[in-house]
Amino acid sequence: MEEIYASVESAKQDNPKPSTNHTGSKTSKRNASLSIIVFWSLLGVLLLTRLVTLGVHYFIVIKDSDSLKANLSNVRKKLAIMTEERDLLRANLTENLKELERLQSLCKQKKTCPEGWSNFNHSCYLLSESSGSWDAARKDCRDRQADLVVINSPEEQTAILKIATEEAWIGLNDKEQEGTWKWVDGTPLTLMYWKQNQPDNGGGVPKWGEEDCVHFSGNKKQSWNDRSCSDNYKWICEKQF
Repeated sequence: MEEIYASVESAKQDNPKPSTNHTGSKTSKRNASLSIIVFWSLLGVLLLTRLVTLGVHYFIVIKDSDSLKANLSNVRKKLAIMTEERDLLRANLTENLKELERLQSLCKQKKTCPEGWSNFNHSCYLLSESSGSWDAARKDCRDRQADLVVINSPEEQTAILKIATEEAWIGLNDKEQEGTWKWVDGTPLTLMYWKQNQPDNGGGVPKWGEEDCVHFSGNKKQSWNDRSCSDNYKWICEKQF
């Protein structure tokens, strides 16, 4: 027995039982935990980077959206203005077309002056047969749906001279204010064909009185003369077609 026991003891000494390495196990666990921490940290960084990128992108999109809205608003305003201008042009075109049609219709109609009247540049003229005061002359013209002649151009003055074969009243006076000559249509005097030294308002001679009305005093171009409105002359009426 002692020999067997000695043999067993000897075997234990020759083949010692391996011991458990607690240090190695702890190191492995630490490394694993560190790997996990690093992984989650990297993942967190990646997510944070992604969120920042998305935030910047969203900000840019919002900014572009505001700019787009502003541009769209300006475009709408311009379109509204253009639409208004288009409608105005369309209305003006319609009015012009109507006026053109009216003028074309008038051109197609045969325009003639009443019997005994002379024609010049869309107006008819009549030299009266009787004589009277300036006021009586104007009343007669108005009764004929006309008025005393208003001379607007050198050509019309020349044409009237051919009609006024005798001294005749025209539609010019300064009744309202001495020296301020006006035509019967209310327009001021701009074109003048006064006879030499006229108008003179009677030249201060009492027998001539106030000379506030104008008549043709001859067949020369410079033939206007102021006379008392109560004097008797023939007259020239004018009316439009």
